[in-house]
Amino acid sequence: MASVVGDRLRLVVKVLGSLVVDEVGQATRLRRRAKQDGWPPTEAGDASAGAPAEPGGPPTGAAGAEQRRARAVRQALESLGPFYVKLGQILSTRPDMVPQSIRDELQNLHDQVDIQPFSVFEPVLARDLGPDWKLRFDDIDTVAPLGAASLAQVYRVTLPGGRPAVVKIQRPGIREGVLADMALMRRASRIVARVAPRFNEVIDIEAMLGSVFDAMEPELDFTGEAHNMDEAREHIRPFRSLEVPRVLHASPRVLVQSLAAGTSVRHIDRAHFTDAERIEIGKDLLRFMYHGYFVHRFFHADPHAGNVFAAPGAPATVIDWGMVGRLDRRTSLQLLPLFMTLAQNDGAGLAQHWAEMGRMTPWSNMPAFTADMAAFVPKVSHLSLEDLNFGVSLTTVLAKATKRGIGSPPAVSLLGKSFANLDGSVRCLAPEITLPEVFQGEVPKILFALGREFLGRNQFARNTMEVMLAAVTSPEQVRGVLADIANRQFALNIHEPRTPAAMGGQRATRPSGGLLALGALAVLLGRRRSR
Repeated sequence: MASVVGDRLRLVVKVLGSLVVDEVGQATRLRRRAKQDGWPPTEAGDASAGAPAEPGGPPTGAAGAEQRRARAVRQALESLGPFYVKLGQILSTRPDMVPQSIRDELQNLHDQVDIQPFSVFEPVLARDLGPDWKLRFDDIDTVAPLGAASLAQVYRVTLPGGRPAVVKIQRPGIREGVLADMALMRRASRIVARVAPRFNEVIDIEAMLGSVFDAMEPELDFTGEAHNMDEAREHIRPFRSLEVPRVLHASPRVLVQSLAAGTSVRHIDRAHFTDAERIEIGKDLLRFMYHGYFVHRFFHADPHAGNVFAAPGAPATVIDWGMVGRLDRRTSLQLLPLFMTLAQNDGAGLAQHWAEMGRMTPWSNMPAFTADMAAFVPKVSHLSLEDLNFGVSLTTVLAKATKRGIGSPPAVSLLGKSFANLDGSVRCLAPEITLPEVFQGEVPKILFALGREFLGRNQFARNTMEVMLAAVTSPEQVRGVLADIANRQFALNIHEPRTPAAMGGQRATRPSGGLLALGALAVLLGRRRSR
């Protein structure tokens, strides 16, 4: 492993070194050109700012330099392989870490690579399926793979009896390379923590990378991806317009699964679907992901349009379950009221919940962040998907929080990637859908599910203690909730706004899971009485 890490380190240094050399060379050329044209350059980035652009040609001057720099960064990440591609995709949703020009370019990152001949993958099949692996398939299309990514290639096969399926084969040696990259990034994150403690206090690099590593682990062992698919299939059953492929065989480097019908929603023609059909698929996709975030705490971390397949008259299929996110109970419960404040056009409430979900630094400025959110939320809370990019909205909140010294939880990186991908997929299907409307319609079901969890044997004792503790620390709030229950009404009101400790006030308390579950219990009791 040490030799692999050393080889990867040399490659990373070589690629990044070439980036630096190219940047220095470009700056030198710009200065030389500016001097020849009589423009006194002030700095390399705007040396040719006055150069006119040719009609229809590429940008010149500062804009052109930024675009070339961003393209070079994206190409460098692609050349370094799947781990850096995934990392770049996450960074494309982090305006608090990456400038706009590079984020725009990183959104074009893909892990499509040159197709390798099938002979490269035959030893992998023989190793995982045995020397008689050919007997498992009636036919396999070895000429044109269905997909070629940096981690694997996917081929269409026909099973005995004529059933169509696909086989996903991991590229030889790719696992060792990715693990070496992870080891290098862990070292780099510790260096960042030492040399830039203020930055690391707002953005915990090591914790953020840890969440990415955990999510990528099943991509390196297909038995983990198969387990994710089985788990997702159970969760997706209530959503009749969606399905997950069936696992037919799984080994560490080979995965055989049922074939998804249709084509990816990135390439569908909406005219081939009825309006009711495509809107229902879009809404079900949102509902399924909402339940993943708030109920199951298990969600697809990469639900981009290429991973959702649809065909007229059939359920849509969500594929590629190698990268998933998992949330702990507290983070999930804190995330729910945050979504509700956005749906209810409550900017101040969103600011308060975000601060409590993350952490306050000694230099945080909560009043300024509250003002930021009060100005921002009304601009987006009413928009349809055609006019709203929810992923961009989330990253805007993230950027403003970081600017005001409010640290965000590590899970936000994967959540941001998931939100941004989900937003794009649903927009391909039904851009007229309004996110807050779908979310508000799903809240009673989410609360009902949380109420069932609250009454479960494993959680009941703990939640009861939390409610009792909340009754001691916030009796007025509990009395208000009980009064609402008596009136058969319930409004989610997790806590009263408080001035953060960093601003000289009382330390903000985190939302109580018991109170949230108590609200779900109220909904449950109300339904039973109405029946």
